[in-house]
Amino acid sequence: MQINSNSFYDTSINYSIKLNDKEELVFEDDKLRTPEKKTESEKLQAKEEEEKAKENEKSSLNKLSTEEKQIVSELQARDSEVRAHEAAHQSGGASTGAASYTYQKGPDGKMYAIGGEVPISMKSGSTPQETIANAQAVIASALAPADPSGQDQAVAASAMMMITKAQQQLAQENQKKLEGEAVYKNEANAGNNSNTSETPALEQIDISA
Repeated sequence: MQINSNSFYDTSINYSIKLNDKEELVFEDDKLRTPEKKTESEKLQAKEEEEKAKENEKSSLNKLSTEEKQIVSELQARDSEVRAHEAAHQSGGASTGAASYTYQKGPDGKMYAIGGEVPISMKSGSTPQETIANAQAVIASALAPADPSGQDQAVAASAMMMITKAQQQLAQENQKKLEGEAVYKNEANAGNNSNTSETPALEQIDISA
């Protein structure tokens, strides 16, 4: 969404993370590719271009009004905050995708991130224990930023509900296991009792000559 710099102060920032039903793709670096080695002249040229870009940036900032400089300063701070927020989500432990950002063009002509989101895969496991582990990783990712948003907290709450259900399922399975063991024990005891018989006393016979 494109927002005018004049309306920056009225812009509300909403950090969010999306839940995916599908597995997230994992992109790996191509091990066959090797970084290109730059010559000294190329390194020097790159350094000169970087310094020139910095000078142009300073020059463009000097042309801005005091109010525009203030807007640029706040946009820069917001950009850093947003990127740090989304990076925290990705380092939380859950399966996450690439971060996407909402940008705003500043008075200096640059684009600054003013909002972002990270897709997180929240899925049930093949066992209650696996489901609990997956949900705990989602909670860690959702609440990883220093300032979790309302959406982040809602995602964590959903994951907590998943943990509660998995714990209930685990408790039921344990209860059934205990009941099954008790039934087996009772049946075994009953079988042992039915197989027990009294040995008849030997009949004494008097033999007289």
